[in-house]
Amino acid sequence: MQIDAIVIGAGPGGYHAAIRLGQLGKSVICFDRDEVGGVCLNWGCIPTKALLHVGEVARHIRDAAEIGLTVAAPHVDREGVVKFTDSVVKANVGGVNQLFKANGVTFAYGEASFTGPKSVSLKKRDGSTEVYEAKDGIVIATGSAPVDVKAWPRDGDTIINSDDAVRLKKIPETMLVIGGGVIGLEFATVYTRLGAKVLVVEMMPQVLTGTDLEIAKTMARILKKQGVEIALSTKVASLEKSGKGVKAVINGEFTNGKDETREFEVALVAVGRRPVTDALNLAAAGLATDERGFLAVDAQRRTKVDGIFAIGDVTGAPLLAHKAMKEGVVAAEVIAGDKSSAFDPVAVPNCVYTDPEVATVGLSEEEAKAAGYELRIGKFPLIASGRARTMNESDGLIKLVGDAKTDALLGMHIIAPQAESLIGEGVIALEMGATLEDIGLSIHPHPTLTESIMDAAEAAHGKAIHIVNPKPKAPAAVGATT
Repeated sequence: MQIDAIVIGAGPGGYHAAIRLGQLGKSVICFDRDEVGGVCLNWGCIPTKALLHVGEVARHIRDAAEIGLTVAAPHVDREGVVKFTDSVVKANVGGVNQLFKANGVTFAYGEASFTGPKSVSLKKRDGSTEVYEAKDGIVIATGSAPVDVKAWPRDGDTIINSDDAVRLKKIPETMLVIGGGVIGLEFATVYTRLGAKVLVVEMMPQVLTGTDLEIAKTMARILKKQGVEIALSTKVASLEKSGKGVKAVINGEFTNGKDETREFEVALVAVGRRPVTDALNLAAAGLATDERGFLAVDAQRRTKVDGIFAIGDVTGAPLLAHKAMKEGVVAAEVIAGDKSSAFDPVAVPNCVYTDPEVATVGLSEEEAKAAGYELRIGKFPLIASGRARTMNESDGLIKLVGDAKTDALLGMHIIAPQAESLIGEGVIALEMGATLEDIGLSIHPHPTLTESIMDAAEAAHGKAIHIVNPKPKAPAAVGATT
């Protein structure tokens, strides 16, 4: 069967590409082995955020006495929680299906593999096979999957990955989380809020490796205050099933260099994700991945083979749904003949849905220093925010990293409720080339959390009103050496 375009994968990147192609008048078919929406809608972004919301509500109920409310302690009805998350997933998946229909996109279940640079074979659920030929282009959008550690075989009940974690049959009393990255901390937050005792083990000396160090340390402090144990510079030497749970031997800074054996009901392995390309038969299309399994692409998401594009997690870090979405639109527009469309963001935001949330965009303090910038930094603690106090949410920090010579904003880093929404201001500011002064001079509504961004910008120039400004450094004495 001949068609204008084929999209392999119906996750955020794939469905954006397919819908945009349909909008541009192309006949398009989208393949996926699972449901429309991919990992994000079915096992990742959407269900985890629903669980985090449940945990956040439970926390607010437990803390209700602090604001003068007497409320019974929350009881977690696991079946009710599953029903809620499933309803959220179903609504989002249904929405994408409706958009497919409205834009003339055909969706087909099956395992897709290349038979040539312009053709794809689809092995359907009934066992039959059909070959499709794309006249204008093929988009690879197969995403990523959790990394499995062979030494710790997953069973879905006691040794689990992130896909399993959104559908556990019961809330465990104890949980080991291996990996202090985004996924590990999000699930540590979820299950701590739902009543589990959680230990996070991270090999590196900080959680959220690659994040601004001050932000990472602040988030670790907040999580510990909430009851999450965090073991940094520590590794899991062994992990094995034991009775109805697992037995882990950990060793590192957390255990003073000695082996320590701990038992848990559940162990979540959250050590990263890998690109999914193994079943695509890339060689038939003339393609090959790099040593890490990723596909190389240019700014228009073209691979080295004419007419084949790749988007999302299969193209490398950052592995983020919103990055894939923009890439999908670019690939679709290029396939439709738009020579100017390109993926060239100044910066891509990253959000961690802990409680409070972490959101960052641009350079961290460490990255900016390494790049040779002389820095001007403005910080505003959430405890000084009137709006945060009215919400009984005073743990957090707004940090702006700027260039001391030009005053240009280089990075914005936020720990706060709704940080995932607040960071949008940083994205726009970076894209527009805003300075710290621009942000500080812009009138923000009061009382709000967003005005804390203005306060941080003012603090960078020693003009903050709601905190005591740091004393400026005294000028060096004449003839002094540094």
